[in-house]
Amino acid sequence: MAVYDDDVPKSAGAPAWFVTFADLMVLLMCFFVLMLSFSEMDANKFKLLSGSMTEAFGVQTDIDVRDIPKGTSIAANEFSPGIPEPTDVIDVRQHTVDSDLNTLDLGLEQRLKELKDLERAADEQTQRLRDVFRQEIDDGRIMIRRDGTDVVIQILEKDSFGSGRAELDPESLATLDKIGTLIGSMSGAITVSGHTDDVPIRSGNYRSNWDLSAARAASVAHELLQAGVAAERLMVSGHADTQPRAPNDTAANRALNRRVDITFVNGKNRHAGWAAAADEAAP
Repeated sequence: MAVYDDDVPKSAGAPAWFVTFADLMVLLMCFFVLMLSFSEMDANKFKLLSGSMTEAFGVQTDIDVRDIPKGTSIAANEFSPGIPEPTDVIDVRQHTVDSDLNTLDLGLEQRLKELKDLERAADEQTQRLRDVFRQEIDDGRIMIRRDGTDVVIQILEKDSFGSGRAELDPESLATLDKIGTLIGSMSGAITVSGHTDDVPIRSGNYRSNWDLSAARAASVAHELLQAGVAAERLMVSGHADTQPRAPNDTAANRALNRRVDITFVNGKNRHAGWAAAADEAAP
């Protein structure tokens, strides 16, 4: 046991209680070391504890990512796209007179009304032409039909062109002059299209049915010009055997396919020229 001298000044060393406190700390340390030596550590629980600690304190780890990162949006999660359906109009317009109006004007009613008017006009034109050319129709020289909103005068090869030739027979000139005089007083665009059957041409004047169909269409167009039809209203084309009216399996059907079609394009006023009309019709 330590003996302390009361005569020694207190400032000469540590206080008397400090030695007892130091002994107590040493004993406590020995006790915990002894407890630790007898304890066993659970490795799995230690890893779980360390992982939770890293997540709690924001420690990040590197993750090997092999897939492309994917993002989500509220629109993708909450809404589904509708099925697109084609319409007859290109531009979608909204009324701006009433700012509170929440409906769109697609112009469908106006478009349907215009279409019905064109069909009604085509019916009237078809009937009028059939009445005027009743004799030619009965003779089998021309046919008149309605194609949608257009009216087609179909000039057959009979009494119009010789076999493999593009020059008009004299018997057909009076009919073409009658057609030109009638359509000259009508407005709208006119196409003149030449067509043939699928039998290859054997004449040396034309390389193929393409040349023959285009030449026949040009011959008809010249007669219409002589009758007073404005040149800017006309478009001439040759289609060979690419647009048959009937299968080329019989002589009668091939005769129907050898034709020149004069078509009234209702709804398109092309007096200003075909180039301007093409810009107008472009989407």
